[in-house]
Amino acid sequence: MQTVSLSFPLEAGRWADQPPQVLAIGDFDGVHLGHQEVIGRAVSRSRELGAVSAIMTFHPHPRQVLGQDHYIRLLTPRWTKREFLSELGVDVTYMVDFNESFMRLSPEEFVEHMLVPLNLDTVYVGFDFRFGHRGAGTPDTLCELAKGRFAVEIVRPYERGGEKVSSTRIRQCLQDGQAREAGELLGRSYQMEGEVVHGDARGRTIGFPTANILLKDPYVLPANGVYAVRVLVGALWYGGVMNIGVKPTFEGALIHPTLEAHLFDFESDIYGENVQVRLVDFIRPERKFGSVGELVDQIRHDADQARQMLSENN
Repeated sequence: MQTVSLSFPLEAGRWADQPPQVLAIGDFDGVHLGHQEVIGRAVSRSRELGAVSAIMTFHPHPRQVLGQDHYIRLLTPRWTKREFLSELGVDVTYMVDFNESFMRLSPEEFVEHMLVPLNLDTVYVGFDFRFGHRGAGTPDTLCELAKGRFAVEIVRPYERGGEKVSSTRIRQCLQDGQAREAGELLGRSYQMEGEVVHGDARGRTIGFPTANILLKDPYVLPANGVYAVRVLVGALWYGGVMNIGVKPTFEGALIHPTLEAHLFDFESDIYGENVQVRLVDFIRPERKFGSVGELVDQIRHDADQARQMLSENN
């Protein structure tokens, strides 16, 4: 998949001699089941036409530019989003620089200078798509502004459990510790990636060595607690149990949560390596224990429960 950076305005005529494109537009944070429905239809249509399948997405997240600071943390950083889009069969991803100037474009300017030059056959958007200054443009507006130069397909909401699948709903699931439910809405387990760094080595002294993972990007952090996880080390996946939290049992409890994963049947030194973590299910909230012995007994129980969860979720 090719990734192309774009900024306003596009160069007129740049795509004139290239094959027509079928484009899906959206932020697509999470690339969840609802996003996959929009993208899948665009890819399918492009195959029917023998056209290029393309995505237009935005960086930074539009809501971050609008001052909604909690959108600094994402479900899918740019590199992860590109990986998922490629797996869905997308040929080209257009990454648009979303800044304050771009935010002030009128719907007409967006269509004339960001869409028309791309030599589009069809544009796919979700039913709640908004564009232009203060979200003035709607799917109906897009149909009007297309003026027959490209077709517009509006995709109805994708529902699961009687509710619309959305990035907001997934964020809430994670913040409530509902890792399995978040995975069901994403269509895969929620994943984060980071570097294994040195910690206090306390886990090794109590019989449960852990990998301390420093996240590479500002991910949406799940609720503090213990999770059944799968961890990719090199080319191999290992089951494990992971604590997200501040380690309240020990003196000098932390202010900011850390990620500590104990991998099953694993003994290698992986300091400095990047690993990928997939949250499979939630086991329990983090809590303070009366003694290290009580904590060890609980970790042993957590590990057994994690193994059971992972065996049921192959």
